[in-house]
Amino acid sequence: MSDEENKDETTSTEPESGASENTQAKSDTVSVEDIAGDNGSDESGSDGDARPDLGLILDIPVTLSLELGSTTINLGDLLKLNKGSVVALEKEASEPLDVKVNGTLIAFAEVVVINDRYGIRLIDVVSESERLKKLS
Repeated sequence: MSDEENKDETTSTEPESGASENTQAKSDTVSVEDIAGDNGSDESGSDGDARPDLGLILDIPVTLSLELGSTTINLGDLLKLNKGSVVALEKEASEPLDVKVNGTLIAFAEVVVINDRYGIRLIDVVSESERLKKLS
């Protein structure tokens, strides 16, 4: 009950700042501003158009992976694989590789070698609107 009373008070800026930012964004997805507003930052609510401090989320680890290709095989063939087996992938050798962050495609890249280590060179970055289309 006291939580509901706190939401109704005008001195509590935490829920109202998040709600006003949701109205401005007019989106069904959770934005960085929503997360920053939920952390109790009074600065983000007082400036209105000021950008939130992203320092709170910059240290969150994510998994960046490079997908060379994939294929579908039956379980019997999988069990027959051993050292030296070759599995053909569906992607052609000339096609760019998929760069994924936490399983979401964000870019296409090619492999490069930098000081005896593998690296990637981004060829194309998937736009935010295309990423959102694939999620729904």
